[in-house]
Amino acid sequence: MSVSKKKFNLVVLDMAGTTVADGGLVEQAFSAAAWQMGADPESMIGYVRATMGESKISVFRHLFGGDEGLAQTANAAFEAAYGERVAAGLIVPIPGAREAIERLRGEGRSVVLSTGFARVTQDAILAALGWEGLADFTLCPADAGGRGRPYPDMVLAAFLRSGAADGVQEIAVVGDTSYDMLSGARAGAGVVA
Repeated sequence: MSVSKKKFNLVVLDMAGTTVADGGLVEQAFSAAAWQMGADPESMIGYVRATMGESKISVFRHLFGGDEGLAQTANAAFEAAYGERVAAGLIVPIPGAREAIERLRGEGRSVVLSTGFARVTQDAILAALGWEGLADFTLCPADAGGRGRPYPDMVLAAFLRSGAADGVQEIAVVGDTSYDMLSGARAGAGVVA
């Protein structure tokens, strides 16, 4: 069966960069967190860019040599800095994103919004955009056992929780980073774009 004839009953959409434009807020919040931790953000920004889409706590674990306490403190500082920027109105939906989600749901498809951010940040973004209830549900790494992208866990959690697809081949995963693509491919999604 060709891709065009398959039914995709479950659509898993990334948030920041795919459905939400944040104008570089991830890097800004990361820099603020690094400074707060007494670290030089310039020495770390390359890794942050290379792992865009990954769970933020995983990035901090790597950057702070596996020191869980430092990683948790840095992650909390990042989430606070990002949340301040969201509250200041510095995010907007990608043009047409809301309408696309509404159309997909109107066609009877289940739509899940996923992110590498913590739940508190995801909820702040949804509230700032007025997107509460727009998707069938939302997922962050904590909702999928704590592992974010590039692992397939959030896509598979969406599959299991939604009950919308008969098999993983009926899942479409859409994102803007290589980690989004890897996550969808590892989950066996029928479309990864």
